[in-house]
Amino acid sequence: MADLDEVARPYAQAVFELARDADDYEHWSSALGLAASVAVDPSIQALIHSPKVDREQLSTLFDDITGPHVSDQARNFIKLAVRNGRVKALPSVATQFEGLRAAAQGTVDAEVLSAQDVSEAQLEKLASSLEKRLGRKVNLKVRRDETLLGGAIVRAGDLVIDGSARGHLQKLASNLSR
Repeated sequence: MADLDEVARPYAQAVFELARDADDYEHWSSALGLAASVAVDPSIQALIHSPKVDREQLSTLFDDITGPHVSDQARNFIKLAVRNGRVKALPSVATQFEGLRAAAQGTVDAEVLSAQDVSEAQLEKLASSLEKRLGRKVNLKVRRDETLLGGAIVRAGDLVIDGSARGHLQKLASNLSR
């Protein structure tokens, strides 16, 4: 995976600079997300690995799928990546682009895994607390995880806050076994 990340880095940086210069992060996020989704689709994966399908045919296929939904500039980028044999790196390009975008916009994406539904008031309080702690605007995404016994787990970048009942029980067990 590190190799794909290294291959993807200059592509992500180039696209980021295009998006920044045009102040069009949203479109590029969408275009790269679409290209990454196509690249990981199992039926497309079979074609990528088929010796019967060359890069030009693959490029045409990607263009047929993504072309109507993206700008000409994004369309050309996707064609270039496919023709250069970088299809497998497209998901990493999309991920790295999002990281560059978040840093430039002073935001961070955070995921909240909760055992129960979370109210709007709770989300606002959590977002406010995280923004103070991280010094950035926080975009929260909430996902319900019924395997948690109670509480929640918050992931924001490298920060993980385990406030789940399971996490507390594991910490208690660890302390008791010392």
